[in-house]
Amino acid sequence: MEKPRKSLRRKGAAVTIDEVAVLASVSPMTVSRVVNGQGKVRESTRERVMRAVKELGYTPNLAASSLAAAQHTRVALIYTNPSSAYLRELLVGALRGAARTAAQLMIESWDTYNADAQRAAAREMSKSVAGVILPPPLCESRAVVSEFLSAGVPVVAIASGRFSQEISCVRIDDFRASQEITSYLISLGHTRIGYIKGHPNQTASARRFEGFQAAFAQAGLEIDSALVQQGYFTYRSGLEAAEKLLAHKKPPTAIFASNDDMAAAVVSVAHRRGLDVPRDLSVVGFDDTSAATTVWPELTTIHQPIASMADSAVDILLRGIRRKDKSTRVVVDHVVAHQLCRRDSVAAPKRS
Repeated sequence: MEKPRKSLRRKGAAVTIDEVAVLASVSPMTVSRVVNGQGKVRESTRERVMRAVKELGYTPNLAASSLAAAQHTRVALIYTNPSSAYLRELLVGALRGAARTAAQLMIESWDTYNADAQRAAAREMSKSVAGVILPPPLCESRAVVSEFLSAGVPVVAIASGRFSQEISCVRIDDFRASQEITSYLISLGHTRIGYIKGHPNQTASARRFEGFQAAFAQAGLEIDSALVQQGYFTYRSGLEAAEKLLAHKKPPTAIFASNDDMAAAVVSVAHRRGLDVPRDLSVVGFDDTSAATTVWPELTTIHQPIASMADSAVDILLRGIRRKDKSTRVVVDHVVAHQLCRRDSVAAPKRS
């Protein structure tokens, strides 16, 4: 019988499941089934695989024999998010995805890092992870993304406002979602609607405001610029913006805050001013985090399935890591459905 040819390989390098597969003229999945004793494999094929295993000195282990399940593939989730409710959903989804695929998930906070420190941290992390998941605003930092991509580390963005062509993304259509919830307020009779913008360092903030503007244009209404305030996705910024809006000489009958934390702050300010929500003021948010249902009344909001999006991001990232052809980069734009959640914080405006 002809002796299998030894593959040319670097001296001292660890033997991979792919090398065994090439020498035995089978797929890596077949090698995995043979060495794990799983599934049906022809006896002649099993013998061929075991000869290749012996010749190459291959030692099966979880990292090498579970390629399809991405076992022991180390990926990182890095965040700098000011919203604890949003972060909680993000972590739940990422942890669920990692547990399901048996990937090793490393979680890091870069909240205190400036731009230079972020770039340095990205360079260092590139040496120890196979892929990275970035929620906003990090997914929109060209410097951070470039550090990972130049090191050959795949990146998946979560909840970016736009698809960038450089990295894969899991997102909702922020423009359409914002347009839908604004149109809902207008359909109830609200024409003086206050708006609290999200953080200017995130494209989702711009898209949500564009959706708000589009709903007004579609209804033939004009936006009062005095009723538009800047927020930063934090509860405190929502408090400050709400105080300005409700102190206006002719205050709005409804306020759209571009995330739930800020919307919850609006409800708090309204109560402090003796206003009834929704009889005196309707309030809507965005994201449908836990903040939306821990205030009274519960918030009408846009449901963004953050946990499911993070779970999906793990899948997309692992598919990219497992790709055999590394000569080209494949990017995925996965747009998931949003949902308008109608709750008790909205009513038709009072007749003047």
